[in-house]
Amino acid sequence: MKIVFLDYKTLNPGDLSFDELESLGDVILYRDTDVKNESEIIEKIGDAEAIIVNKVPISKNIIEKCNNLKYIGLCSTGYNNIDIVEAKKRNISVRNCPEYSTYAVSQFTIGLLLEICHNTYRHTESVMAGEWIKADDFCYWKHPVIELYGKTMGIVGFGNIGKNTGRIAKSLGMNVIASGSRPTDEGREIGEYVSFDELLEKSDVIALHCPLNEKTEKIINKDTISKMKDGVILLNTARGGLIDEADFREALDSGKIYAAGIDTVAVEPMLENNALRGAQNLLITPHIAWASLDTRKRLLDIIVGNLQSYMNGESINEVK
Repeated sequence: MKIVFLDYKTLNPGDLSFDELESLGDVILYRDTDVKNESEIIEKIGDAEAIIVNKVPISKNIIEKCNNLKYIGLCSTGYNNIDIVEAKKRNISVRNCPEYSTYAVSQFTIGLLLEICHNTYRHTESVMAGEWIKADDFCYWKHPVIELYGKTMGIVGFGNIGKNTGRIAKSLGMNVIASGSRPTDEGREIGEYVSFDELLEKSDVIALHCPLNEKTEKIINKDTISKMKDGVILLNTARGGLIDEADFREALDSGKIYAAGIDTVAVEPMLENNALRGAQNLLITPHIAWASLDTRKRLLDIIVGNLQSYMNGESINEVK
């Protein structure tokens, strides 16, 4: 079987082995592919039966032109870069990778929150600059220090990552409420299910863990922000498209949103004119919540396992 991996560089910058993948067939590895160049994508796929993609979009046109394509393996849980309707129409199996980053992303989400609450980096810079030496008391703080105990975290999207974030928040003494997912007994043990509007009104901290789709695109906008508490903290380690970035920046600048921590923007890499550049009360990282070595090893194992299951006639992790 001819297998083409179109963009492996973020999964494996050189610290993982592709031996197991290469044992499955004739594998062609491309470090990167221009996501805006459909001609390049079509040429690289050629007559391959199976492709593996991370961020490369596979459109209806690409699917139509690649007549031998039977399998699309994703390096992610989300699949908004694939024309699923066209793939199903042509009986192409699409497999995603659920749960590979649950612990890394929830850990990162809470890490952003704790940095907002304590400003450890800014205080370290202050100490290294000699300000503690010159201080007239045993302690000082450059920014407010926030205790989370007793505060309410609202989680939008209470799947595996959302629930694990909720568990950590609960261990810190926070009250957890959630919306955007079908209630489960497991979820009820962590927090209370409420409507989205109620979550906006009651939360001191809002964490986005929902998928990006037609219903959730720009779910954080001027209208929904107006329903939030003054001084709310917003966290997004899901998808940048969940937020209207112009409205978000306005709320950051006005103080309606006290501070935010995000790991993703609507267009990645970030555009030069992105509305969030220069925001003073924003922690922003370049989509790295998922990227620990342990997580990437787990992801590669799932990618290989998905392809093996396809070759064996099984439907593990098939997108329905």
